Amino acid sequence: MVIGTPQTGKKSRIVVIGGGAAGFFGAIAGAEVNPSAQVTVLEAGRECLAKVRISGGGRCNVTHHCFDPAALVHHYPRGAKALRGAFSRFQPKDTIAWFTRRGVELKTEADGRMFPTTDDSGTIVDCLMTAARQAGVKLWLGAMVKTVEKVGETFRVHLRSGDELVCDRLLLATGSSPQGYQLAKALGHTIVPPVPSLFTLTIRDPRLQDLAGVAVSNAHLKLQVEGDSAKLEQTGPVLITHWGLSGPAVLKLSAWGARLLHQTRYQAKLRINWLPSSTPDNLRQELLKVKSQLAKKTIAGNCPVMLPRRLWESLVVQVGITPQARWADFSKPAMNALIQELFQGEYVVSGKGVFKEEFVTCGGVELKEVDFKTLESRICPGLYFAGEVLDIDGVTGGFNFQSAWTTGWLAGQAIGQGCDHPIH
Repeated sequence: MVIGTPQTGKKSRIVVIGGGAAGFFGAIAGAEVNPSAQVTVLEAGRECLAKVRISGGGRCNVTHHCFDPAALVHHYPRGAKALRGAFSRFQPKDTIAWFTRRGVELKTEADGRMFPTTDDSGTIVDCLMTAARQAGVKLWLGAMVKTVEKVGETFRVHLRSGDELVCDRLLLATGSSPQGYQLAKALGHTIVPPVPSLFTLTIRDPRLQDLAGVAVSNAHLKLQVEGDSAKLEQTGPVLITHWGLSGPAVLKLSAWGARLLHQTRYQAKLRINWLPSSTPDNLRQELLKVKSQLAKKTIAGNCPVMLPRRLWESLVVQVGITPQARWADFSKPAMNALIQELFQGEYVVSGKGVFKEEFVTCGGVELKEVDFKTLESRICPGLYFAGEVLDIDGVTGGFNFQSAWTTGWLAGQAIGQGCDHPIH
């Protein structure tokens, strides 16, 4: 069965493979800029926008409150250079305006993340579905694409069901799926090998044992890999888990170190400064003052620094200070050991976990093979890309969705405008 064979006088055909954030945004943009085009979204699963629905713990971290493209690109370990120009044409401010025009208000949280005021990802899903329907986008669920071939100036999309679609323009927005990479490769593109990004660190260490749930508002992390001089460090909130460490600082560190950690099979050393806002000399003076003021109190039971008490107790015991030891008995060697532990504690990373349901990879279509003014392939005319199928990934905080909105919108605009005159 062949669906949508272009014929003289018929509508232009645009096919979008992938019913996620980037695919939907591209389909809507294409259909709105060219109402006469026939836009079809092919989604392999039973529902569209599944990742949007589960993101941000069901709240959907739509974007980030950063309106300077030059600053915005610093949140992308891969793709920053390519996105610089793209963000000058569609950035978070435009995303906010896009949703506002459609009745969805966004709010900014203290860390810059932006969510719908409803705190419900369903609001974003419903908005996208409604916009697509109003624009005349056709949606095909359970449409698993088997192969795509370029025949002359058209594309033939073969489904596993045996159906076939023919289109003038094709948008590949398959996320980080192997299927999408295979389709891109078959159409002549180079694929940068995908590896995990945004993950937690597995650390089995007595200092962290039984501290799951303890959060430190600000810590400095420095990753050290044997034989590599790369400077990988982050400062920010850290969460101790049953298996090691998580939290924004850890996730950002994992994103920037994604390829290096993959090469070392996630074996590395992590140096932690639990008190980045202080210095060893300042802490020493503070500890000496506390020693004289709280001489009869226990060291473990009286934490003089901005750290969770349970973590303080654990670190105190780990440097050899007994739980019953009093400040009056706090020796100079013990003080030196504790200061060293607080500012330069070394931990062994033995593996990685995943970040909830929001699994992100780095890797994908080689960016040099794509024109970022239009997101059109430089190798296969009429083929466009959007979202995570490209070798682009951001740190946590709404940045991955923003690159999906930006690339989807630019691709959709270009596709719609390029289909003013159908190719026959």
